[in-house]
Amino acid sequence: MSKQFDVVVIGGGPGGYIAAIRAAQLGFNVACIDEWKNDKGGPAPGGTCTNVGCIPSKALLQSSEHYDHASHHFAEHGIGLSNLSIDVAKMVGRKNTVVKQNNDGILFLLKKNKVSFFHGRGSFAKAVEGGYEINVAGAAAEVITAKQVILATGSNARALPGAAFDEDKVLSNDGALRIGAVPAKLGVIGSGVIGLEMGSVWRRLGADVTILEALPNFLGAADEGVAKEALKAFTKQGLKFQFGVAISKVDTSGDGVVVTYTDAKGAEQQLAVDKLIVSIGRVPNTIGLNPEAVGLKLDDRGAIVVDADCKTNLPGVWAVGDVVRGPMLAHKAEEEGVAVAERMAGQHGHVNFATIPWVIYTSPEIAWVGRTEQQLKADGVAFKAGQFPFMANGRARALGDTTGFVKFLADATTDEILGVHIVGPMASELISEAVVAMEFKASAEDIARICHAHPSLSEATKEAALAVDKRTLNF
Repeated sequence: MSKQFDVVVIGGGPGGYIAAIRAAQLGFNVACIDEWKNDKGGPAPGGTCTNVGCIPSKALLQSSEHYDHASHHFAEHGIGLSNLSIDVAKMVGRKNTVVKQNNDGILFLLKKNKVSFFHGRGSFAKAVEGGYEINVAGAAAEVITAKQVILATGSNARALPGAAFDEDKVLSNDGALRIGAVPAKLGVIGSGVIGLEMGSVWRRLGADVTILEALPNFLGAADEGVAKEALKAFTKQGLKFQFGVAISKVDTSGDGVVVTYTDAKGAEQQLAVDKLIVSIGRVPNTIGLNPEAVGLKLDDRGAIVVDADCKTNLPGVWAVGDVVRGPMLAHKAEEEGVAVAERMAGQHGHVNFATIPWVIYTSPEIAWVGRTEQQLKADGVAFKAGQFPFMANGRARALGDTTGFVKFLADATTDEILGVHIVGPMASELISEAVVAMEFKASAEDIARICHAHPSLSEATKEAALAVDKRTLNF
C-alpha cells in the first residue's frame, strides 16, 4: 500500500519547500519531492535559486567584488597590494560550499518540521478517490498518495533558437556559474538580471564583456531614470552594450563562439568570444510531470493555469512560483507557497503583486517596488516625484560608493507612495522599507517624518521622501 499524505509538494525550490514547511506547521501530514542532485548524487533541495541561481550568483558576485575593490579601490584606503591574483577554482569552490550549506539547511528544516522528503522526480500517475497517486522516480522508486498537491516545479533557461546550451561554449545560468577560468572575451545575450550579474562577475575578473540586447532600450521594466543612471555606471566600469540587435547565427564550430547579428542601424556585425552566456528569459518547467494523466490544464506558454488563489483546474491541486503566471522571482514563489498552505487550512493567504520588490545585485545595485514614472504617465496618474543622490549621503561617502539615488513617486492628491526606485549601494536592503510602507498604504510624508539613523544609507530614503514635498535637508 502506498504512503498516504494530506499534502504532497512536487518541487523543493523556494516555493516548494516553504509551502511544505508552512503546511506542516498548520498540522498537515506533508511530503516534499525534489530531484536536484549534488555532485555526489545526493539530494540538493532549493531548486534553481539555491543550486544555479540566486545563491551561487551572489557568492560569485561577492568574490568578484572583493577582487575589484582590491584591484581598484584599496589604495584609496591606504592599503597597498602587490602581485594580486584570482584563483577561479577556489572562488568556484567557495560558491559550491555556500550552495551546499543552503541545501543542507533546507533538508534540516524539512526534517525539523516533520516533512517527509523523497529524492526523485515527482509526476502524476492518476486521480484516485479522495486525491491523487504520485509516482516518485529516483534511486528508490515509490508511489505515494496525496489528498492535495502543490506543484512548484520552477522554470528552465530559455535557449536561443539554433544555439542549444552545451554548457561549455554556449552557457545558461548553470554553465555561467561554472566557468573554470576567466575568459578573455565573454559575450552575453540579454541584458536582464542574469546577464548583468554574470557579465559583472567576469568583467570584474578581467574579461572583455559585450552584452547584446534585442530591445531598443536598457532595462525597460525599471524606471527610466534608474536605467539611465545604471547604464552610465556599467559602461564606465567597462561593460559594452549593443541594443536593438537581431541574432541571425551562433557558430560554435571553432575554438570559441562567433555571433552574427544585425545592429540597430541594420548593419550586419560579428562578435567573436570565448564563451557566450544566453540569458533571454526562462520557461515554465512541467517536464515529466505527466499532466495529461489527470487533465491538468496548461496555457500556450506551458505554464500551469491557476486562478488568483493559485488553484488549478483540478480539485485539490495548486501551483506556485515560476511554473505559473506572474514574475519569476524566488520571493514571489515563497509568498505563494505560504499563501496556498494557509488557504488549504481555511485561512486567508496574502500575496500582493503590487508590492513585490525587484532587485539586481550588480554594483551599483538596482531595486524597485511599485510603478515606474513611465507607467504612471501612461496610466494618466497625477503624481509627485522626489529624488535624493547618494553623493550627498555621508555614509555613502564614507563607503566610497556614491553612485546613484533614491526616487519616490507619490500620488499628487493623497501623497500615497506609488513606487520607490533605487540605484546605488545596498539598494537590495534599502528597498524593504519601501515595501513595508507601500503594504501599509503609507504616504511619502510618513517616511519623511520617521527618524532614520545617522550616518546611514537609509537617510537617502528619508531625504527622497522629503524631496516629494521639495524640502530636502542635505541637498
